[in-house]
Amino acid sequence: MAMRPSLDLTMLAVAKVLSHRATCIKRQVGCVLTDKTGRILSTGYNGVAHGLKHCIEVPCPGTYHNAGSDTCQAIHAEMNALINCRDAQLIDTCYCTVLPCMPCMKTLMNTSCERVVYLENHENADFVIGQWRKAGGTVLQLSLD
Repeated sequence: MAMRPSLDLTMLAVAKVLSHRATCIKRQVGCVLTDKTGRILSTGYNGVAHGLKHCIEVPCPGTYHNAGSDTCQAIHAEMNALINCRDAQLIDTCYCTVLPCMPCMKTLMNTSCERVVYLENHENADFVIGQWRKAGGTVLQLSLD
């Protein structure tokens, strides 16, 4: 699919607004999943599972450990968006405020998602991007500035 700069920036702005709903102290992430026409299929932001205290109320153990330590109790924005998506085989583009981590990227690989557009990198960006590209996906980092 050809890049659509106006749509890409608009959806990243929506993801940025969603990130303000996140309840993780360490990182606030928003995600928007769209179809080939640019319609929003689902949205998500990171936070703990139902029934747990939010990290902004009681910090979870992951607050004090390195990213990826598995002690963080937050469900990632991409996973929450996928859980709420009616049909994951309609997904064309994933817009995120932060590049998806490897587990989220692997999950996206099992959908029809072809593009990932994001704002910020993380410490494992090169590996994650390489794996996504090996699977045939395209990835684009943009800025809202």
